[in-house]
Amino acid sequence: MKPYLAHILSNLKLTMRERSVFFFNYAFPLGFFFLFATLNRAKETNTISAVLTSVLTIGLLGNGFFGGGMRAVSDRETGILRRFKVAPPGALPILVSSMIVGVMQYLPVVIIMLILSMVQYGMQWPANWLSFFVFVVIANFSMRSLGGIIAAVANSMAESQIIIQCLYFPMMMLSGATIPLSILPDWAQSVVQFIPATHLVSGLQSILLKRESLLDNWKPAVALLVTTFVCTLISLKIFRWEKDEKLPPRAKAWVLVVLAPFFVMGAWNLQSKENITKTKILDRELSRKQNVLIKNARVFTGTGSVIESGSVLIRDGKISQIFTGTAPEGKALNALEIEAAGKTLLPGLIDVHVHLGSPGGSYEDPKKYQDLSLTEKRLKSYLYSGVTTVKSTGDWVDSTIKLRDKGRSGEILTAELYTVGPLFTAVGGHPTQMLQYFPENMRAIGETQFVRLPKTEDEARKMVRDLKSKGVDGIKAVLESGGEKAPMVRLDLKILAAICAEAKAQGLSTVVHTSKVIDVRDAFEAGATGVEHGSPAELLPDDLLRKMAAGGFYYDPTLSVYDVVRMFEERDFTRLDDSLLQQAVPLDLMRGTRKSISAQGGKAEHSTKMDIAKTNLKRALEAGLKLVTGSDAGNMLIFHGPTVQQEVELWVAAGIPADQALMAATRISAELLGQGGRIGRIEKGMDANLLLVDGNPLKDIKSLSRISLVMLKGERVGRTALLKEDNE
Repeated sequence: MKPYLAHILSNLKLTMRERSVFFFNYAFPLGFFFLFATLNRAKETNTISAVLTSVLTIGLLGNGFFGGGMRAVSDRETGILRRFKVAPPGALPILVSSMIVGVMQYLPVVIIMLILSMVQYGMQWPANWLSFFVFVVIANFSMRSLGGIIAAVANSMAESQIIIQCLYFPMMMLSGATIPLSILPDWAQSVVQFIPATHLVSGLQSILLKRESLLDNWKPAVALLVTTFVCTLISLKIFRWEKDEKLPPRAKAWVLVVLAPFFVMGAWNLQSKENITKTKILDRELSRKQNVLIKNARVFTGTGSVIESGSVLIRDGKISQIFTGTAPEGKALNALEIEAAGKTLLPGLIDVHVHLGSPGGSYEDPKKYQDLSLTEKRLKSYLYSGVTTVKSTGDWVDSTIKLRDKGRSGEILTAELYTVGPLFTAVGGHPTQMLQYFPENMRAIGETQFVRLPKTEDEARKMVRDLKSKGVDGIKAVLESGGEKAPMVRLDLKILAAICAEAKAQGLSTVVHTSKVIDVRDAFEAGATGVEHGSPAELLPDDLLRKMAAGGFYYDPTLSVYDVVRMFEERDFTRLDDSLLQQAVPLDLMRGTRKSISAQGGKAEHSTKMDIAKTNLKRALEAGLKLVTGSDAGNMLIFHGPTVQQEVELWVAAGIPADQALMAATRISAELLGQGGRIGRIEKGMDANLLLVDGNPLKDIKSLSRISLVMLKGERVGRTALLKEDNE
């Protein structure tokens, strides 16, 4: 132990005398710290943790390559190492002391930058501070050991500088330390997974930003430790005491050998995309931490009140403060400022009834009907249109849950997705008749992914529990009587009651598809949370409306579905000329739909459903039912995108006051989803899911489509980039 302590003390004394040590360990990282913090506007963007990660990585690379590698070569050339040649027990104490001294030199600057981040830029002390410091020490050991390999294979100072530059600058520039990996092309993001510093950046960001532990980041930690061990062994093998001892050029291949753990990790990530996915999530976290002040807007709070001139401050993805009248300047609040005079700020819109698996129109290419990847693009179309939350009410359950989870994690940027389904129905009931139109190879899949056909109450309860364990957000059942010409088998009411009771016990809501008064009444009496479509075939009785209102029942009229019938009756397809719709819907789908409807001649048979649906909606409002906005998107001419705008326009045209329609599209729909404490209102502490539009939708409901800004969990959505690939 004495040789090790002696070498550590000697090494520490020697390094503290050198100005280069002070520069690379203190001045250099601190200079970058203030530079990056200023360039990134760290106070306003709340990205100080990313700045700290970048600077720590640069410092660790410099400490290892310059402080460890170059200095060892210098000691050999100046004859310092030769003095220790005869002293036992050999080279190991020198290598170990280099790593320990490197940590001792670097930890003070880590602490200094942590304190500056907290005091100057408002960062909190790391939640997993022990994991943070342990990871920094492991990374320091690894970089110093890499510096030891450089020193071992370099025959001169000039040669060591060449090797260091070949490693240092690629690691600094391509690891995410200086240039965000998310802006690199996909192939480049895959290539950089082979660079050690990439995993160093990822580990530090995860611990600082996502508050993960060392255990959560065991893969990069193990790779760094293995590198330290391998480097030390190889350095011992090829260690040289004097400058006259030369290694052949092929010995430089040892630098590549010691990077083997990262080649393995790179290959793994190339296949799994694990680290690329993690990088996307971390970037999304950073985007959602910005401080933003939206100033001088008309604020529709979703609670029934309107602030005619107000400002909203967003921090860490949440609404932090609401100012009435004159607000402080953004700079005083350390926030980026958005001027919103003449605009209206609303909670993000919510559509509680969509079918992502169906396009809402006709494709020119038939293969696209079976392309499940298009559901993600449809969710993006919603977000582009200011619809920040949607509920899938009948899609492939497994793929929908997977898509939902990708959005919730931040891996992809889409509208928030909630899923209810598969649909509980009877054998031969709606929508089982739709399965016959599926390709034969998909029919069996459809039966497991799209519907549930319980034959007993116990079987129904078990199915609900199974879906709860699978992760659904709610339950949907079907009571569809059909028409005189095409009656349909209805779900047994005892089975429906068992479904509703079990769903309630599992903390899930149950909505029921209905078409007639008897369906609505039976759904209510069975204990459902609400109905979709209501009774477009018959007027709802007053007594039923009163009972449903007293029971806190939710009513989704889906006027858009019946407006499509009118459109075909009147050959009125002006909806296709809507500007926002044309922006949000892929061009090939719009072209295919125009061709399809142009080829259909004659008028459809007249239907009174729209008139009855409007009347039922007004009477439901008067009775005090909880109204929610669902479009049934996926049906013909109900495209995914600005569905809520079109639905509330129909409501207002039917005589529903604009403020009531907008509350249905925000607060009340959020409550149906069980998210009333998080979204649907502009109040302190709520998620910053926001829509900023030009004009005043309370006076001109069409201004709801004149979008100025969309924000999801505090992230300003780049709308053009969001749909760039989809609409080309």
